[in-house]
Amino acid sequence: MFAKDRLALSLIVALFMCSCGGEAVDLGSSSSGLEIREPPMRGIHWARGFAHGHGGGGGGSPLMTWHGGSILVNATTGAIFWGASWPAYTGDKITGMDSWYVGFNNSNYAVTSDEYIGSNGQVGPGTSYVGHQIDGSAAPPRAPSTSTVLAEVCKVVSNPASYGTGYYTVYSDQQRGNAGYCAWHSYGTCSGISVQFGFTFNLAGDPGCDPQDTPQLHSQGLAAIANVTGHELSEARTNPRNGGWYDSSGEENGDKCAWTFGAPLVTFSNGTQWKIQGEWSNNAYNSGTGYPNLRGEAGCLSGQ
Repeated sequence: MFAKDRLALSLIVALFMCSCGGEAVDLGSSSSGLEIREPPMRGIHWARGFAHGHGGGGGGSPLMTWHGGSILVNATTGAIFWGASWPAYTGDKITGMDSWYVGFNNSNYAVTSDEYIGSNGQVGPGTSYVGHQIDGSAAPPRAPSTSTVLAEVCKVVSNPASYGTGYYTVYSDQQRGNAGYCAWHSYGTCSGISVQFGFTFNLAGDPGCDPQDTPQLHSQGLAAIANVTGHELSEARTNPRNGGWYDSSGEENGDKCAWTFGAPLVTFSNGTQWKIQGEWSNNAYNSGTGYPNLRGEAGCLSGQ
């Protein structure tokens, strides 16, 4: 995956034995010709009002299609809280996300993705949460690269889920600043084991990434990271490694229903309730049973 020279070997060590799949990014060294394969930033959850290209238009079919690869039949999930402020944190984000992941398992919200089939089977509603870990080292003050986040995952997760079923979200304590997105997901390998991973900023006090949980069951910061986590995890289950499901413009099921809410609150299997976006369903669109996304395409399911 790297150019075969000494510099490449040092980069491998520096990345904590992480290897990355995806698009090659030129590091700009004309003498060595070195390229590092930067994992792709998939399913970017754009902030409200950020100008970016929406796919699915132009008169083409809004349906997602399969691209010949695998899906996550069952996902093993984990959370990594990265940043110097987390060890002394006493708010509701850590305990709240623990409850979120436990309740996602076998929830109606998880079922919104169950129609999708890959080379290894069909997406199932069951997920297994292994808990959270806190890394009190300083998180990057600006938007990190995908390889930086992958290195963090490989550093913290000593035993990734076997068979490539692991999905680990890194929650930074840094705010997004000028970044135009709230969260994203990607994939790579840790010590030869495939992993999926996500990243989200600290979204407390960030109006561009606020789902506006008016019942205020949770702090605004928790409600915000919970909403984007639903977007990214649903996409990783249906398109873990770029061979799964997305439409002709590259939008995944979370992208297609971003910033649309089919129910005031969604109840998870453990009884917790969340203000959380819907997810795209080809079946719902074809049968006319979904609610419309921002383009008026009625294929979103609330998961209530």
